[in-house]
Amino acid sequence: MTVSRVINKGTNVREDKRKKVEAAIAELNYAPNIAARALAGGEDIRIGLLHSNPSFAYLSEFLVGTLAETSRTGAQLVVKACNEEGEEEQAIEALLQGRVDGIVLPPPLSDSPSVLKVLETAGVPVVAVATGRAPEWVLSVSIDDKDAARAMTEHLIRLGHRRIGFISGHPNQTASAERLEGYRAALAKHDIKPVKALVVQGFFTFRSGLEAATALLDLPEPPTAIFASNDDMAAAALTVAHRRGIDVPETLTICGFDDTALAVTSWPELTTIRQPITDMAQQAVALLIKEIRTRNASSRGVEHPHVVTPYALIERESDAPPPEQPPV
Repeated sequence: MTVSRVINKGTNVREDKRKKVEAAIAELNYAPNIAARALAGGEDIRIGLLHSNPSFAYLSEFLVGTLAETSRTGAQLVVKACNEEGEEEQAIEALLQGRVDGIVLPPPLSDSPSVLKVLETAGVPVVAVATGRAPEWVLSVSIDDKDAARAMTEHLIRLGHRRIGFISGHPNQTASAERLEGYRAALAKHDIKPVKALVVQGFFTFRSGLEAATALLDLPEPPTAIFASNDDMAAAALTVAHRRGIDVPETLTICGFDDTALAVTSWPELTTIRQPITDMAQQAVALLIKEIRTRNASSRGVEHPHVVTPYALIERESDAPPPEQPPV
């Protein structure tokens, strides 16, 4: 009890006792066990993370954020992959059987109607990340994808680009449509006529980026800039350019979205939109734990806020004004 009072800055401890305890703590290099303290306080919280994101760079940053927040709060994290279509219900059932108190959904599952329906029926607290259409009963954290894509497109226009290729994201995510809308809004604002052939479907994967960039650069009049909806596809576009001997950025500008590790391990380093993935994951877990604790204390949930976090346009080495002649 005396040790507990010292650690928790209690006042009901004699000064000589306090000094002895502090000396023992220093000698033993002791640190309180947060999880044990949570158990002692009756707060054994288990958070489930259900994922199927095709980008390992995105997922790794998301995991860092969820692990940081669960460690900080003493909650336990249970991770479950759901990589095949039709596995969603089984994966959710496995988490629920593992007695999780709430579930975090990164994209694309945060946009999955079937996943959300099963979880709503189960009555489990849920936080959806990077979705623009979270239902009212769900907590959510995102950025303004439309505004971020508009900002990047306007950046390219200010550099002098008029033929800007766009590689869209997977249609199963609301962020994909929002980013395409932002791209189109910027073109319209600057009276640039949209060209259908300059918008190519991608799926947030490196391979889809290879195919999309190839299609764009095979056009009779290829773009002078390519804006990809994530860094994986932008890195793939860089690969296609390198294979063809196209200089980036002197001949072709390439930009991405997310600012994952790929953005600074590619050559040249990518100009991109920084989506604070790790911070968003931490915020999501914090919101979920607050909801769980409130339900446990009062048998009713808190309001379900939609938290919008700021993005940033990060300028690096992959963008420049267009050349006098388009890339060939």
